[in-house]
Formats: sequence, C-alpha cells, structure tokens
Amino acid sequence: MTAGAFVRKQSKFRGRPEGGPERHHLYVALACPWSQRAAIVRAVVGLDALGISYADPYRDERGWAFTGGRFTDDINGFDFLKAAYLATEPEYDGRISVPVLWDKEEGRIVSNESADIVVFLNEWAGGDLYPEALRGEIDELNEWIYSEFQNGVYRAGFSRTQEAYDEAFRGVFAAMERLEERLQDRRYLAGEQITLADWRLLPTLLRFDAVYHTHFRCNGKKLVENPNLLRYTTDLYQQPHVAETFALDEIKRHYYTTHDELNPKRIIPAGPLDLGFTS
Repeated sequence: MTAGAFVRKQSKFRGRPEGGPERHHLYVALACPWSQRAAIVRAVVGLDALGISYADPYRDERGWAFTGGRFTDDINGFDFLKAAYLATEPEYDGRISVPVLWDKEEGRIVSNESADIVVFLNEWAGGDLYPEALRGEIDELNEWIYSEFQNGVYRAGFSRTQEAYDEAFRGVFAAMERLEERLQDRRYLAGEQITLADWRLLPTLLRFDAVYHTHFRCNGKKLVENPNLLRYTTDLYQQPHVAETFALDEIKRHYYTTHDELNPKRIIPAGPLDLGFTS
C-alpha cells in the first residue's frame, strides 16, 4: 500500500433483516453520499412503510447527531446515532457511520453497510433494480466504480503524502473517463434500464463539482465538462422523488465545516453557481 494512503474502515454490522420494512427504521444523513443512495432507493421504489430519520449535517467528534426539528429521531429519541451502536454492541468503539438499518422489535442495528441496505430495500419493494440477468454486470460495475471513483475522491482528499494523492487522483479521472465513454452509447450504466449501479453512483456525481473538485482537490475535470456524464446525471436527478433526497446546503455544510484538517476556517464556498443538472 502506498505510504500515506487513506484506508476506509469496513462496516461492522452486515446482517440481513428479519420481517418486513414496517419492522425497521432507516437512519440517514443526506449530507453523506452513502446515506443518500439508501434514501434514493427508498424513495424511488416507494417504500413508505420504512420510516426514516435524518441526522444533522454537522458532525463533530461525537458523531452524527439529532439536533431537533428536521433532524429528530422520533423512533428512539436518540441525541446521537452512537446510541444505536451502543444499544447493539455495548462495548462498541468504532466508527459511527450512516446509513443504519435499525430493527425496531429487537432494538438493534441490522446493517450499517449501504451496499447491502439498498439491496434489502429493493427486495422489500419487489423492485427490479437488481435483476438476476444483470447481476454479474452490476456487481462488476459497482466494484470498480466504488474503488476508483467513489472511494477514490476520499483517498485523494485524505491522502497524507503526495504519492498517495497522485495515485488516487489518477484513479478518479481514469474512472471518470471510463464512465464518460461507457455512457456514449447507452442511457444508463447497464443499458436502457436503471439499476442499483446507477443509484449507487449518482450521489458522488451530484457532489463532484460542489465538493470533491475543490475540497478533495479532484480538480482535473468537472462533471459539467463531461457531456455524457452530465446528461446521465440530469436524467437520473429528474426521475421522480430523486431531487428531494439532494440537499446541497447540507452537503456543503457537512464537508466544509466537519473536516478541519482540510478547511480549518470552515468557510463554505458559495459556488458553483450552476451545477448543470438542476435546471
């Protein structure tokens, strides 16, 4: 491994839910891309039976918080999501991440892995976002898009050495070019049908110009400079119920006020003035 490289910690809880969506609850923060993918899938498959709570975009050393108003936990009354982790494993001292799929009957976390959660939501809704015939292709897409592009922007942003940053930067823009080429002759990643691969990718694209290009130093190229990717992002963003899961103010507040090592003065950039996919 390259010296100074950012290594993401693995999700701790990887169980499967028992019972249906009404037995469970989803904790998310719309500022977080991994959370937004779960919120998107819940919205597009119409899984209203699964309740949802939103954490405040600002996160300090205590982790994701419920500060009142929109950011309230009406199920357990938690002030911090850490309480859910401690309820599940009293000695837990690891990373507090979102999304979290919570079992209301057993009072515990089922899963805090977004890749698994979106599959569960699709299954509950009887959805067709992960069709058997396309699963091999979807899994292959998810693997390289995550490692090079979605996690790549974090590897660039949190690199501790120039070598680690350069390696991550190259991976991000090689993946961006690969995506741009793939979408040259197809509407979605796996063809003419929207799949989980698309909903998993979209949150990273929505954040790219507003956050990753500047905050994580991924300034090789902007989303708006890739016509195929921009068309694709606009298409997905305009699908029913997707825009309501995109909270740009929360996203910018989270990134620019939470990572003090990258932005110690916590000044939130005003731009970009045109994201390209919202008009």
